[in-house]
Amino acid sequence: MTERDSVAEQAEAAPASPKWSRPAWIRLVVLLVLFVLVDGVIGAVYSALKDHAVLGLLCGLVLTALVLLAYAKAVRFLEGRDVVELARDGAVARVRRGLLIGLVLFAVAIGIIAMFGGYGIDGWGSVGGVIASVGLMSAAAVAEEVLFRGVLFRIVEEMAGTWGAMAVSAVVFGALHLVNPHATIWGAIAIMIEAGLMLGAAYAATRTLWLPIGLHLAWNFAEGAIFGVTVSGSGDGPQGLVKGTLSGSAVLTGGTFGPEASVVAILVCGVPTVLFLRLAKQRGNIRSRKASRPSAG
Repeated sequence: MTERDSVAEQAEAAPASPKWSRPAWIRLVVLLVLFVLVDGVIGAVYSALKDHAVLGLLCGLVLTALVLLAYAKAVRFLEGRDVVELARDGAVARVRRGLLIGLVLFAVAIGIIAMFGGYGIDGWGSVGGVIASVGLMSAAAVAEEVLFRGVLFRIVEEMAGTWGAMAVSAVVFGALHLVNPHATIWGAIAIMIEAGLMLGAAYAATRTLWLPIGLHLAWNFAEGAIFGVTVSGSGDGPQGLVKGTLSGSAVLTGGTFGPEASVVAILVCGVPTVLFLRLAKQRGNIRSRKASRPSAG
């Protein structure tokens, strides 16, 4: 079978999308409602199982798989195409790359904060908490990336191009963190800049969700499960490997919201954001409104 035959066969296998779902705004609303509900379920499971090591790990991994499956099925039904943003080829390598980048970024950020006296360790935490975090944080990272990059960024890009999608997804991503404990306007703005833009740029550069998922997971895991500090204002997650403490200026440490509200984190994450955007431009992935929707097949 030739490559052309294979592509044609895949296109024939993909179901035709329903007529009612073809306008971008309808698909956006349907998928947003669906995955906001999914995100809420995962949040409830996270809270209930954060102190149960094995159960938290297993349930988190199962939820991770179910979210990815639900997204693939929903997009295939509504858009009548192969879900190329979750292509299996190269998925492991992209997730691994994202994990490495996320771990390095947070380690650099917390290291700089520690150099200026803003971070310290106040004893050991919980190995069980670390185990639970692997599953629960995986589910949370996947659900948020599906919602914000897979749904919001991708479909807004069809209507407003890449730059419009970057702006909208980053602003919404930051704004929704205002519901977190200890939330501040500055914390939401910081997350909008450092995470919303960086993760959107990672998606634009690669056109897959795997790299942003790995990056998002590794940052949160390093923050809470390894260095033991508050993640996005929420200090009620699983205990980390150590009990980290933040002290000093909130500009340096992020205060009660955690390091994500630190100027250090914004500057550290700004570097990969610029590099991802340059890569997206080099690859021709900065799209206008007319060229934004992925092709079927």
